[in-house]
Amino acid sequence: MTLVKLHDRTKRLPPAKEKVSSIANTGYADCGPYSRAGRQEDRAASTTFDVEDLGPSFAHARRLSDLDPSARNIVEQLSSAAVLVVGSPTFKGSYTGLFKHFFDLLDPSSLKGKPIILAATGGGERHSLVVEHQLRPLFGFFEALTIPTGIYASDRDFADGVIISEAIRNRTEQAIIEACRLVAETGNVSLAA
Repeated sequence: MTLVKLHDRTKRLPPAKEKVSSIANTGYADCGPYSRAGRQEDRAASTTFDVEDLGPSFAHARRLSDLDPSARNIVEQLSSAAVLVVGSPTFKGSYTGLFKHFFDLLDPSSLKGKPIILAATGGGERHSLVVEHQLRPLFGFFEALTIPTGIYASDRDFADGVIISEAIRNRTEQAIIEACRLVAETGNVSLAA
């Protein structure tokens, strides 16, 4: 399986908030009982994209055809993945504008039925519902299958940009297992985020 992650680090935030991608996966996702005998090829390899990787054509794009070839390639990789892991820092109670702009470019049916792990970071617990009140409705519009376990981490969950919270690690593992279960049930073998 291939795991592709999209997150937004465009706001220069403290290191803890820039580590959204590490919440979702750290190299490989172990699908545990949902992999065939735990074989290496059944693990999800990880590729991470940041909104800024979309390059200079992204900010002015009004449709996918306005993107340069490199940015369109990123969109194709995300679109072809069986599972997405998406994350954003919390900015004024929601995801960032460029994060939303990326999804505004997609056809509303392009994520239909696609499993998505939702992740967000924020400065404190007061933003912890951003996953449920902002991200989940966004992907509901696309008729995506958002994984039940969302991941939210605040500054206190990190030390030197590394997750130190056992609770966040457990939620991450749970979300990955849920995504793997869904992929196994549907017979799909590619994972993107």
